[in-house]
Amino acid sequence: MIKGFELHQGKLPLLISMPHPGTQLTPEVANGLTARAKKLEDTDWHIPKLYQPIREMGASILSANYSRYVVDLNRPSDDKPLYTTATTGLYPDIFFDGEPLFEAGKCPDVQAKADILTNIWQPYHQALAQELARLKETFGYALLWDAHSIKSVVPRLFEGRLPDLNFGTADGTSCDPVLSAELLKTSEHFNGYSKVLNGRFKGGYITRHYGAPQQNIHAVQLEVAQCCYMDEESFAWSDEKGTQFQQVLARLIETALAWGQRHYG
Repeated sequence: MIKGFELHQGKLPLLISMPHPGTQLTPEVANGLTARAKKLEDTDWHIPKLYQPIREMGASILSANYSRYVVDLNRPSDDKPLYTTATTGLYPDIFFDGEPLFEAGKCPDVQAKADILTNIWQPYHQALAQELARLKETFGYALLWDAHSIKSVVPRLFEGRLPDLNFGTADGTSCDPVLSAELLKTSEHFNGYSKVLNGRFKGGYITRHYGAPQQNIHAVQLEVAQCCYMDEESFAWSDEKGTQFQQVLARLIETALAWGQRHYG
C-alpha cells in the first residue's frame, strides 16, 4: 500500500495540514467509482504547489496522498456530523453536488473501511499530533494551518458564490481571537479578494480537535475558492492567478508568525 501522507519537518512553529490534495485510490474504491468520480473533481487541487512558498519559508508540511473519496481526513473517526447543513462523511459516497460516487452495490464494505481507517486515517492523525507536539516542545507553542480549497459555486453546500478567503476558527474556539482578527485585517489589504470568518466553513475535525489555545496550539482553517488560482473546469493551475494568490498566502502566514512571536516571545 502507498504511504498515506508525506511529512516535511520545517524550522518554524507552523504546521500546514493538507488533508485533501491526494489522488491515490485503494483498489476497492477505484473499482467501484463511477466514470465521473474517477476524475476526482472534488480534490483540493494544487494545494501543495500553492503553498510551496510557505514550505520554502520554513513551515512543516503534512500532505495526504489518498483521495478524499477513499477517506475524509477532516472528519472524526466515528463519522459524527460536524455541520447541520449538507456535507459529506468520513467515507464519502456522494459528490459535493449530491450525485453518487459509486456504482450501485460497489461501495467499499465494512472490512475495507476498517482497513482504510487503520492504514490511512490513523497514521495521518498520528503524524499531525506528533508534529504539533514537536513544534510545541521546540517553540513553546504551535500554529496549525489547515489548508483547503473548493469550487467557488456548489449549490448543495452554500448559496451563491463562495467568498475567496474562508477563515474558520470553530466560532473562535480553535485560536486566540486576536490572531483571527489580525488575519482578517491583513486580508483587507488585498481588495480583489472577498473574505469571511466562520461563515459556511467554520473548520472541520482537524481545526476543532487540535486547536487548543489554552494549551498554546492555535488552529486556523483556510478554505480558498479555487477560481483564485486555477481553472475550475479543467482543474489546470493558472500561473498568473496562482502566483498572485501565493503573495496573499505569504502575507497571511507572515501575519500569523508575527502574532506568535509577539504573543510568546
